[in-house]
Amino acid sequence: MAARRSRIPATKYPVERFTLDNGLRVVLTPDRSAPVIGVAVVYDVGIRSEPEGRTGFAHLFEHLMFQGSENLEKLAHFRHVQGAGGTFNGSTHLDYTDYFETLPSNALERALFLEADRMRGPRLTEENLRNQVDVVKEEIRVNVLNRPYGGFPWLTLPPVMFDTFPNAHDGYGSFDDLESATVADAADFFRRYYASGNAVLAVSGDIDVAEATELVTRHFGDVPARPAPQRPDFTEPDLSAERRTSYTDALAPLPAVAGAWRVPDPVTDFAGYLPYVVLAEVLTDGDASRLVERLVQRDRTVTSLGGYLGFMGDPFDVRDPTALLLQAHLPPGGDVDKVLRTVDEELDRLATDGLTDGELARTQARMATHLLRDTDAVLGRALRMAVLEQQRGEPGLLNELPRLVGEVTEEQVRAAAATLRPERRAAIEVIPGGAR
Repeated sequence: MAARRSRIPATKYPVERFTLDNGLRVVLTPDRSAPVIGVAVVYDVGIRSEPEGRTGFAHLFEHLMFQGSENLEKLAHFRHVQGAGGTFNGSTHLDYTDYFETLPSNALERALFLEADRMRGPRLTEENLRNQVDVVKEEIRVNVLNRPYGGFPWLTLPPVMFDTFPNAHDGYGSFDDLESATVADAADFFRRYYASGNAVLAVSGDIDVAEATELVTRHFGDVPARPAPQRPDFTEPDLSAERRTSYTDALAPLPAVAGAWRVPDPVTDFAGYLPYVVLAEVLTDGDASRLVERLVQRDRTVTSLGGYLGFMGDPFDVRDPTALLLQAHLPPGGDVDKVLRTVDEELDRLATDGLTDGELARTQARMATHLLRDTDAVLGRALRMAVLEQQRGEPGLLNELPRLVGEVTEEQVRAAAATLRPERRAAIEVIPGGAR
């Protein structure tokens, strides 16, 4: 069947790009429809970049960036953003760390000052470090150690699939590594990774481009220039034989299983990668999807099912190596082997028989709707454009994503399904220890 043009429209958000003398890349996308702005600063450092012996450091440093800065005391960032009627946060990913605010448009200069001030230097004191180590340890207790299925599968599956430290280690961090971190370690991490040449600033919403350019230059232009560090090598060969393991979760009431297959490089082979993004949705998105209909509704061998690209569910902001993941929770006494066999059967059936009438178009329409909704808000737009600039030098790709998803063909989806063989799969089983 010949490739068809999608009926899904592209968005037309304007994009202005420039680079300051200190290496900071800037993306501006004006939208005067509401008096609101989104500001995002993305640093090219994430979980995969943290050194051995410092697991969890990327996330710990995200916390430290909120503990005061060169000219501002602790909690001042919070007070200035909230005092202007705004909201803020930050998050750590495999390949980047972001910091962001949503504010009324008349607070643009305030947001730029705040972000530039901590780009010059956060307050790295022994008190702040020890306090935030305790905060991160408590997060680990709440989100992983004392929660059923904690860390499943984003922490538990990578060490099954991968062999190298960057890809396989626990990104939340071990208590020993966190407790042994020093202020000198934090300062070195800042000097290396929080360089102006390793960052992207994006501003979206109610801005005048000329005025915003002048304000960005005023506040960020004198941040000391430091070049981006050499990115570590994350490459690993694909699996040549199935890898599978299990562990007992003392708090889990029911069995669970997750499986993953490597996919093409999301950046250098985007055209080869996109069919896998669509395939994951064909398999798991909604009650009419392949695996939900078979495993949940018909066979009743699982109680819930999900599928996505990237260990943190981030298909358009992750580098290679990454994977297509499927995860399921089973009823009491559920048969994990049977579930995996059924998944293999459905993948074979899809690769051999193709899709039903309307199946692909329905899936693509839902995906496009989600993409359009996620970037409708100015902050979602700023965050997505910042990462696209950082990883691809192409922030305007945001406008094309819904259309590109819609142009994936049935033949491409079938070919992608045919590569998801058992011998290329890594799988992990959760054995319930909390059934009583």
